[in-house]
Amino acid sequence: MSQRSSGSQGTPVTEDERLLAQGPRERRGFVKTDSWRVLRIMGEFVEGFDTLSDVYNAVTVFGSARTKPDDPYYEKAVETARMLAEEGFPIITGGGPGIMEAANRGAQEGNGLSIGCNIELPFEQGLNPYVERSINFRYFFVRKTMFVKYSTAFIVFPGGYGTMDELFEALTLIQTGKVKHFPVILFGEEYWAGLAEWLRDRVAGEGKIATTDLRLFTVTDSPREAVATVRQARERRSKAYPVETQRDAEVP
Repeated sequence: MSQRSSGSQGTPVTEDERLLAQGPRERRGFVKTDSWRVLRIMGEFVEGFDTLSDVYNAVTVFGSARTKPDDPYYEKAVETARMLAEEGFPIITGGGPGIMEAANRGAQEGNGLSIGCNIELPFEQGLNPYVERSINFRYFFVRKTMFVKYSTAFIVFPGGYGTMDELFEALTLIQTGKVKHFPVILFGEEYWAGLAEWLRDRVAGEGKIATTDLRLFTVTDSPREAVATVRQARERRSKAYPVETQRDAEVP
């Protein structure tokens, strides 16, 4: 566990906060400088790539850490992840409680690979007990790269700011052509209805995005439908990138 000092109000200071801090700086030893942090960031990327190098066609599941086990969405997340695992999809989450725990639990129940990419937070977020392979990250942007690089799809259950952050980053990557054949599935029609309506009527209606951009995500309440969408994406990717997949598999 990393050693962290506390902020002015007693809140532990994370590496992300140190990296983004502005203002006057005292002379410090090299290991306290931004140049040193570049090496640490590089090391974090290397650790993530090494740990996940054998993972293909995973599905990353996002959602609120505050979701309780008796919540219907928790149960749906378990069911969806279990069905995906039975289809051969590894499951990646942020490794914490709530929806993340539910998805990792479903992966185990489906005899699939259950992965947790945990993040350093001001107040510790421990790994849930259903994670089989874990990585601990200091930097959000390194962690985000792992979510996208090793996934075939995102399934986004009801959540808060962190969930929205991952959702819109994925949609931006798809919209700008950085990733292809990558479905984003919003699970929970009632929960996401307001957002979908706002994007359609306000954002697309005012020309801030194209109306075709509304097709970059789908909304469902059905685990079976979500799994079918992911399966189709895997088939499209395997046809589109057979050479790259073979070459990547041969890299020592």
